[in-house]
Amino acid sequence: MSDAGLRIGELAARSNRSVHAIRWYESQGLMPGIARDAGGRRVYHAMHLGWLDLMDRLRRTGMSIAEMREYTALVRQGRGSLRQRKELLQAHRVRAQDTIAQWLQALELIDGKIAFYDEWLATGQAPALLPHQSLPEAPPVAPRAPRKPRKSR
Repeated sequence: MSDAGLRIGELAARSNRSVHAIRWYESQGLMPGIARDAGGRRVYHAMHLGWLDLMDRLRRTGMSIAEMREYTALVRQGRGSLRQRKELLQAHRVRAQDTIAQWLQALELIDGKIAFYDEWLATGQAPALLPHQSLPEAPPVAPRAPRKPRKSR
């Protein structure tokens, strides 16, 4: 990469995202620090590669676009928002961990069902114990913490 930065096509190729996807991130306010050259063309830098990866991972772990926008806005504010950024990510991490725990519990039931069918196929007889009967009772789903009201734009 030269000192001049990356054009959108180069960023798309290096990030394995389409130009359309990158423009969508921009239109949603999810891409900080994009400069323009003398001709008005967008200029991206290496940090944008990491940023796109972060946004993708936050989305895959269930963060809403509104929260991603809030996080991006906090980043644009600079060092003064470090505590708020950390708190936002910590709250998201708790929600992601809760989701993972629920998924692991669901997988345990699926594994039990597969074992149930394995036994039935091997013996030719339906097992006496159904998969859900051999698992501990599912804990209640933790309520989500209320979100702060959003500032209108």
